[in-house]
Amino acid sequence: MQAPTQQAPAEEHRFPCPQCGADLRFAPGEGRLICDHCGHEEAVSATGRGHQPIPETEFRRGIEAALPDSEIEEARYSKCPNCGAEVEFDPAVHAAECPFCATPVVADTGAGRHIKPKGLAPFILTEPEARTAMTGWLGSLWFAPSGLQGYARKGRTMQGIYVPYWTFDADTASTYRGRRGTVYHETERVRVRDPQGRMRTEMRQVAKIRWTPVAGRVARFFDDVLVLASRSLPRGYTEALMPWDLSRLEPYRPEFLAGFRAEGYTVGLEEGMADARAQMDRMIERDVRFDIGGDRQEIHALETRVSGVTFKHILLPVWTAAYRYRGRSYRFVVNGQTGRVKGERPWSAIKIAVAVILGLLLAGIALYLAQYADRQGYIDLRSY
Repeated sequence: MQAPTQQAPAEEHRFPCPQCGADLRFAPGEGRLICDHCGHEEAVSATGRGHQPIPETEFRRGIEAALPDSEIEEARYSKCPNCGAEVEFDPAVHAAECPFCATPVVADTGAGRHIKPKGLAPFILTEPEARTAMTGWLGSLWFAPSGLQGYARKGRTMQGIYVPYWTFDADTASTYRGRRGTVYHETERVRVRDPQGRMRTEMRQVAKIRWTPVAGRVARFFDDVLVLASRSLPRGYTEALMPWDLSRLEPYRPEFLAGFRAEGYTVGLEEGMADARAQMDRMIERDVRFDIGGDRQEIHALETRVSGVTFKHILLPVWTAAYRYRGRSYRFVVNGQTGRVKGERPWSAIKIAVAVILGLLLAGIALYLAQYADRQGYIDLRSY
């Protein structure tokens, strides 16, 4: 997407306390800005989608750079050299660690232009609640080093970061051709081999399929097809954090970002739409198979017309932690709404070795007892 020529002002995510001048932060689950220095509080009004729907943007306008300046923001994002995350930096910060992999990142000097988020889901879980979820997940792991859970619990605080997503809406109309299969059974004489190896003839019910040509149409409106707009986390991580409650989306306000960081999108609109279209195609195929009916379905041709495509750029809340444990870096992410956890786990070589040794010992004892029982039976038989 080509950026508009007119420069948009940089979005400010710092809110000084009117009483002491310290930075206010958004308190998850409370809907307030809080000053940790003097205790001053300010309410952040939350409207909810039910009261104020978040507007959609026409997809064609997005890829043709026809967006108004009000939908473009200028922000300073720096790319992590390790995982590729583009994380927003405060203007006063020149270096920091990547919240996804703990790699040192030096802030870029220039600002880039991006499509402004239309909405976000505010954090619900606090940092202590997210840490409790993470340490609980670590404690449930088999063969993890004994010290890891305590190390993580005593480590640095987790970082709250808003991860970028696209959502897409679209109307689809599909036509298909294929076959419907109906299973029926016939009695047939078959040759089989009995346990003694002899061939014999018997009557059996054999399943067969009766195929009927079919053709038809299906239509579906897709609402908020969710596509991750970042490559900093493996897809398995982000899928493990699902589902997201998009009914909690709020119209974008910078106050929600106070005290948090935001990741810039690295997956463009066209690439994001290709991912969304793949999700739509899978659902359309399910619709077609349901429409065909029967016991079996074959789809020979399927054509889909997509219209009325719109999109939103949104931010979803994730708590992150990256620890270096015995020379290796481990990443953990927690869904800021639900507390679902996904992370990399180390393995304890000592615990695995002990488990293997114990397994071998138990197997040896079982074998010895079985052999001892056989010998006793042999002795008892000879005594008669």
